[in-house]
Amino acid sequence: MEHALKTISTTGIAEALAKAQLYRSLREPEESESICQDILIADPENQAALRLLGLSITDQFTGEVSDRYAEVEDIFRRLVDPYAQHYYLGILSERRAKAQMHVARPSYVVVALIEEALRRFAEAEKIRPAGNEEAILRWNRCVRLLQKLPQSEPVEATSGFHDDDLPAVLLPRSASNRR
Repeated sequence: MEHALKTISTTGIAEALAKAQLYRSLREPEESESICQDILIADPENQAALRLLGLSITDQFTGEVSDRYAEVEDIFRRLVDPYAQHYYLGILSERRAKAQMHVARPSYVVVALIEEALRRFAEAEKIRPAGNEEAILRWNRCVRLLQKLPQSEPVEATSGFHDDDLPAVLLPRSASNRR
């Protein structure tokens, strides 16, 4: 038996999108991700599938280096609407920050990510459709996250050298030491 992927028809995309959303709601992001990939094979620029795919991947963030941040950023940059692009890139930064908080990364790491989310949400707010308050709601959530973080200053790296230290000097090797 051949195990090749099958392509869905374009007439089935609406129902597939509904299923992808259902699986996200059921906290099965891998299932949603798979369906979105199938939709994007049939319709590579489907904006709803791109949004759902990116969100499904962010649902899987753990705060580890294996999280697929760059992949999601590439997906959200494919969104055609500038508002959507800023908004969803803000969501990416916010969810990345939350994942970092979950694994107890230093607060200055989390703050930088939240501030990036705030910049994105501020840009989205400037060009939002009339009556669309979601960028403001996300902004407020990020501000509340910042308020909950313990205040700490980033640790400055020290070189371990003093003002009177000299750089290491390489001494020529004697002929007997060369081999």
